[in-house]
Amino acid sequence: MILHTPPMGWNSWNTFGWQISDSLIRETALAMKEKGYLDAGYRYIVIDDCWSLHERDAEGRLVPDPEKFPHGMKDLADYVHSLGFLFGMYSCAGVLTCGGYPASYDHEFIDAQTFASWGVDYLKYDFCNFPANADGMNRYATMSMALKASGRDILLAACNWGTDEPWKWMKSIGAHMYRSTGDIQDNFKSFSQIARSQIPNFCMSGANCFNDIDMLTVGMYGKGNVALGEACTDEEYQTQFALWCLLGAPLMVGGDVRNMKPYAEKLLLHPGLIALNQDAEGRVPQTVYRGRVLHVDNGWKEYPDAGLTLFKHLNDHEFAAGYFNFAPESGEVPFIFADAGLPATSGLALHFTDVISGEDLGVRRDFLNLMIPAHGSRVLKCRIVRP
Repeated sequence: MILHTPPMGWNSWNTFGWQISDSLIRETALAMKEKGYLDAGYRYIVIDDCWSLHERDAEGRLVPDPEKFPHGMKDLADYVHSLGFLFGMYSCAGVLTCGGYPASYDHEFIDAQTFASWGVDYLKYDFCNFPANADGMNRYATMSMALKASGRDILLAACNWGTDEPWKWMKSIGAHMYRSTGDIQDNFKSFSQIARSQIPNFCMSGANCFNDIDMLTVGMYGKGNVALGEACTDEEYQTQFALWCLLGAPLMVGGDVRNMKPYAEKLLLHPGLIALNQDAEGRVPQTVYRGRVLHVDNGWKEYPDAGLTLFKHLNDHEFAAGYFNFAPESGEVPFIFADAGLPATSGLALHFTDVISGEDLGVRRDFLNLMIPAHGSRVLKCRIVRP
């Protein structure tokens, strides 16, 4: 399996947790087909934890809960495939899953064979209830080998929460993506801290093994399994999606796409933002500014380390610049072009266009500083020009 760009899809956990069923997955897949998610690039429909019985069968195989999935997993996978999607499931490297169901420790090869027989294309592989004396790297390598031995191409989405610095070794053991952080919650503090914590490590993310900073909460609005703390605003959801797109993280939707509010749905389907995530060159961005944000309103207020500017090289001699303000008040976020390798002595400038609105910002030389609202962002595309 070759993955040139970050995987895109939907996962059941963020909104539904253990409250999953055959009908939910079918309705979700159909809604994603009808609303254009598949055409936009979202290919994987993934069932997370709590799908099985609490005991294996007499042959040691995992058994889908017949109340939740009365037609079995093969029938459900066939339906998902018939719509053009790929089908994903969940297991865990420990003895039990995070929800207390049978996991794959010492069962890697039989479980991989079972998943392959059902038509699974994607395995999220968690890290709960892992034996203290076991080796995590070895067990992820074992499942990677088991999936390859199954005879089916199955994407390994390793999820060890950043334990033992997975960005340094997950690619070498065959994982296609790896969770590098703890679980996300549907609030600004959670997603912003998660994304910012991995900015120094994204230089090791790329084709065939992508840094996964967890499923998106865009469109949840305080409803669902990870709806903890104060729900995000539209502005904050735009910041989240812009960060995931510019960083080149997998885009796994976590909201209820059957009932998504128009703003969130338009954001998740925005072709300009998705194009940055799926750019053919597959590069991660350079941090050209990380520092204070100044707010001027009846006096100066300084918010240290609240400003972030990312600069990303794209295909066809284009670039993207993302401005982010993590402060609770509006403020100026700078971008000095020399920090991206275009000093004034070059005699060149950049022509900017707003990715979301399409607004032409014209040609700028040396720098372009922008006022960004509280918890907000702005994403621009640009080209080098000679003024």
